Amino acid sequence: MIAEIVSTGDEVLTGAVADSNAAYIAARLYEIGIPVGRHVCVGDDLERLTAVLRESADRADVAVVTGGLGPTVDDITAMAAARAAGEELQANSTARAYIEEFFKRFNRPLSDSDARQAEMPASARPILNPVGTAPGFTMVMGGCRFYFLPGVPFEMRRMMGDNVIVELQAQCADDKTQGFYREKRLSLFGLPEAHVNERLARLTDSLGDVKLGMLAEFPVIHVKLVAQGPDPEGMEARIEKAAAEVREWVGAYVFSESGQTMEEVVGGLLTAHSARLALAESCTGGLIAHRVTNVAGSSDYFVFSAVTYANAAKINLLGVSLDTIESHGAVSEETAREMAEGVRRVAGADYGLSVSGIAGPGGGSPEKPVGMVCIGLCGPGHSFARRYAFPFENRMANKRIFAETALDRLRRTLIGAGDIQDKMQGET
Repeated sequence: MIAEIVSTGDEVLTGAVADSNAAYIAARLYEIGIPVGRHVCVGDDLERLTAVLRESADRADVAVVTGGLGPTVDDITAMAAARAAGEELQANSTARAYIEEFFKRFNRPLSDSDARQAEMPASARPILNPVGTAPGFTMVMGGCRFYFLPGVPFEMRRMMGDNVIVELQAQCADDKTQGFYREKRLSLFGLPEAHVNERLARLTDSLGDVKLGMLAEFPVIHVKLVAQGPDPEGMEARIEKAAAEVREWVGAYVFSESGQTMEEVVGGLLTAHSARLALAESCTGGLIAHRVTNVAGSSDYFVFSAVTYANAAKINLLGVSLDTIESHGAVSEETAREMAEGVRRVAGADYGLSVSGIAGPGGGSPEKPVGMVCIGLCGPGHSFARRYAFPFENRMANKRIFAETALDRLRRTLIGAGDIQDKMQGET
């Protein structure tokens, strides 16, 4: 089964809006074993969109089309679908009733433009939109099953998950020629992409029919293992065998095998230890606290955050010694250690984690260049700090890798693993 993705809209075609929809759709289809053969972007041009839909109908088994289903004059996708199929465009009673109920629920009048969203090709079956007004629809053209979804990302994702993926998974299960699909993803931090590639290149011949791929999502690298075939149990065994071989070469850097982010993994470990965390950030400006609190349930273990950017804040709020800052500087292991100790004490937490560094692009020196960060950690029975150096001059890149390094330092402490300081020095 081969899929195609069609993104519509002048704003996407011109780059005014990034096409995140296509990436999401491709990933979801890939997860259930349906490869994407082509991705096309078409502007608000009725003739061109009609032609593209006809091409997909002749070439693909499945096509997912996003955008152009709203109430404005440039929303032409339903009309293009009707023309491509040689059908009349007509109001669908189920879709119309849903739109009317939606507007009634919010005590808003239904305009003629809003009502147009219920129009679709005669053979189409509506896909109702639980989080918006524009319904989608599905229909068959040629040998291809089309799914037309709104372009608003959170609406598209909800309908993709609730309807399209569920329906396609059922079709794949019934299609014995499609076989089964298994994927395992190992998330790594602490090694640059080139080094991961060098370590894993030697596995190419030993993994058999298990495909190995790498996806860099700075500063994390994902190693993907994929298998397809008629025997699900056999695929599971082959995937696990391949994962074991990957772990032999990069296991010390793997922090998740379940798709969890670093902050989710750390949150789980803090919960398992019944431990509470407090943060003292300088160069990251609250980024670590933002990530930690993005995790549902973080209130169970996260206590307090202080963005002590100025030296006076470090001294007055955290109790960092003026002598320490004058002798060693704000960006130093000594200051980072006292920041961690201070925030742990002030918050009454089990762990205090601190970051002080030079994010750039200015402010560096030969002794303390841009990309240098000192991370302090204070916990039950220990207090220490480490210095790390990264080669980036981009401010946001440094903030992101500083935050990831700090969270990984805490993770390694919680699992009793060693430091990776030496491996990370100067590596991208």
